[in-house]
Amino acid sequence: MTAHKRTGPLAGVAALGALLVLTGLHPARAVAAPAEPETACVAGTGPYQRELEHHLGRPVDGVQSSADCYAVRAFQRKNGVTPADGYPGVATFRTMLVVTARPDPNAAGDCPVRDHRVTCVDMDRQLLWVQSGSRVVFPPVPIRTGRDVQETRPGLHEVYWRSKNHVSTLYGSPMPHAQFFDGGQAIHGSPGNLYAHGGSAGCVNLTEPDAERLWDLLTEGDAVYVWGTKPGTED
Repeated sequence: MTAHKRTGPLAGVAALGALLVLTGLHPARAVAAPAEPETACVAGTGPYQRELEHHLGRPVDGVQSSADCYAVRAFQRKNGVTPADGYPGVATFRTMLVVTARPDPNAAGDCPVRDHRVTCVDMDRQLLWVQSGSRVVFPPVPIRTGRDVQETRPGLHEVYWRSKNHVSTLYGSPMPHAQFFDGGQAIHGSPGNLYAHGGSAGCVNLTEPDAERLWDLLTEGDAVYVWGTKPGTED
């Protein structure tokens, strides 16, 4: 069989490829853009330095090193914490609690196991999850419970009223996907940064996406169990 000789632009491309192969360069590699250099990680020591060092398997000395910073930043990137700057602040710490609890949030057995759904509100760790029997049907998410004097009331409650686009009659603030469980206290979404303020006025605040997902799961009559003490409040 007689081979056909390539002519025109294709012949030039083929010749260039052959030349690059002969010189040890792969054509794709020859035209690839250089990788963006990794920016330096310069965040200083944070308030949750020791907790993050322990979680990430770093030497626990409470002082941020360059290696600590890179490890924290990698954790932030993996878990969607912004800004991912390597600083061991409150958002990163609270995300760490969620990640740690995820395999078995009720390992300590604090939330009652029933044959129906129970929304578990752990004020010690500032976490919420939902379980049906021993099966977790809504994985743990971060929350914000009541501040001093306006603490979220502990005990066994139930969702008695739901209001999807609720606005507080006391404060005029939006309470999206509000599910009331005790008096004026509700589980609801909190617009903006969940960690920007020390505590709520008694409600259980979630991020708006988490509150919407919980709204789709629960219904009136569902159990809500609250226990523990919010860090920073009096016992």
